Amino acid sequence: MRAILCESWRDFDALELKDIPPPPLRPRGVRIRVAAAGVSFATQLVVAGKYQRKPPLPFVPGTEVVGTVIEAAPDADAPPPGTRVFAVLDWGGYAEEAVADDIHVVPIPDGLPMEPAVAFPISYPTAGSALLWRARVAPGDWVLVQGAAGGVGLAGMEIAKAMGARVVARAGAAKHDMLRARGADLVLDSALPFRDAVLEATGGVACVLDTIGGDAFDESLRCLGDGGMLVVIGFAGGGIPTVAANLLLLKNIAVAGVNWGTYVGWSPGDNRQRHAPRARALWAQLMAWWQAGALKPEVHAAFPLDRFREAMAELRERRSAGRVILTP
Repeated sequence: MRAILCESWRDFDALELKDIPPPPLRPRGVRIRVAAAGVSFATQLVVAGKYQRKPPLPFVPGTEVVGTVIEAAPDADAPPPGTRVFAVLDWGGYAEEAVADDIHVVPIPDGLPMEPAVAFPISYPTAGSALLWRARVAPGDWVLVQGAAGGVGLAGMEIAKAMGARVVARAGAAKHDMLRARGADLVLDSALPFRDAVLEATGGVACVLDTIGGDAFDESLRCLGDGGMLVVIGFAGGGIPTVAANLLLLKNIAVAGVNWGTYVGWSPGDNRQRHAPRARALWAQLMAWWQAGALKPEVHAAFPLDRFREAMAELRERRSAGRVILTP
């Protein structure tokens, strides 16, 4: 099969497309014919050996796929062959076939196109776990979403609206019309200061969903109202900020992190089986919101495997609104 192979720690653009054997079918494994795989900033860290969990070399990157079930191990609790599914992987998604654990394979409902469903293995549950489990957003709350046009940011904006919250969406000017059409109550330009505008409109937000880190972090903290929480999702802006603890005390606010990887087995100790019921319940809630019309996964651009460098460039150069995918 064709796959993008990482044979040593390297820059993403130095990866190579090769013909390799299909992955073996392990116990409780489900083999999937990959229709699309998500491209993310984190993949650059994984292939460079800078992610907290290092796959054994050589490996195929890619942690989220949609496709069709080919076969399953005898002990797997899996949908029958031919079923359309989305799945979380440890790695292996940038290939024509991939193998996932049965607990991380979810049937795609009728009516949901396959390629947009690539947002459901990771983007939507990352945002959902932040808003539901960490910040515990309530109807009427204000939520500030940084990087609102990105994969997790757009998912977070939609989930916040589905929960009855009001949303301040911050993104580049070219993406403002799309965010307003998706229901953002206030849209701000990511090139401009934002604290005064946020406080004037909201009086202080209950939650900041921060996917970018960097210079915006300190200003985001000052947008929180009494008892508010900033949830750290990632650092797409490039910088990893530090927290002034006295500000947390004086403003009566909190900072928390959420790592969806913890719930799907990527953290030390690999507790995927223990977290599986909670993860699958969240996926069920996301499917219910999609069926109600509250979630509308967006594909910005699709590239064949041999154009994987162009796919990552869409993210690096901040051109994407929604997900970028590879289509084996």
